[in-house]
Amino acid sequence: MSTNPVEQPVLDAIANRWSPYRFLPREVEDEKLRCCLEAARWAASSFNDQPWSWIVACRQDREEFQRMVGCLMEANRGWASNAGALVLTVTRATFDYNGKPNRVALHDLGQAAAHLALQAVSLGLQAHQMAGVNLSLIRQVYGIPEGFDPQTAIAIGYPDASQPVSEASKELAKRESGPRDRQPLSSQVFTGKWGDPAEFVS
Repeated sequence: MSTNPVEQPVLDAIANRWSPYRFLPREVEDEKLRCCLEAARWAASSFNDQPWSWIVACRQDREEFQRMVGCLMEANRGWASNAGALVLTVTRATFDYNGKPNRVALHDLGQAAAHLALQAVSLGLQAHQMAGVNLSLIRQVYGIPEGFDPQTAIAIGYPDASQPVSEASKELAKRESGPRDRQPLSSQVFTGKWGDPAEFVS
C-alpha cells in the first residue's frame, strides 16, 4: 500500500495508515500491543473521564481468539481471523464523576481508537476498525454489565503484502487497492454559516 495522497504535510503515521483486509497469520508481540494501548490511554476525553474499555484476544491464545472471531459479523470473520490480535471496544454510558449521561463517550472512544491505530503504524503494524460486530452476543459472551455498551472491533496485525493466490485473497487485495480518496477540506470546513467554505481551505 502506497502512502496516502495527503495534500498537506502531516505526521508519517497519518500518511501511512490504512485498513488492510489481508494480514499475515502472525502474532503481535506483547510489547507492541501494550504500546498501542498506552497510546490510546493518553487520548483526550471529556472531563478526563476515559469512558472506553478494551477486550483483547491475542492470536497465541487460540481458544480466546476464536471466541472473539465468533462475535464478528460473518463478512468480517474470514479476513479478521488472520490478524495478530482482536480488540472489542466498549463505552461507559455515564460520567464516572457524577453519574450523568455522557453524550460524547463515542467521540472519546474514537479519539482513543485513532491513537491506537496511529501508534500501530509507527510499530510496523496496521489496525482495521470494524462496525460489523454482534453487539448482543458480545454483551452475553463477555458479561458486559448494564451501563456499558459494546461498540466496535479492531483487528491489529502485520499486513500481508504478498501476491494473492486464492480467489478470496484476490478479492480482498482488490478491496485494499481501491482509491484512497477523501472529501476536500472545502466541503468540511465552514466559516460564517453552514456550507460556506472557510477561505483558508478554499
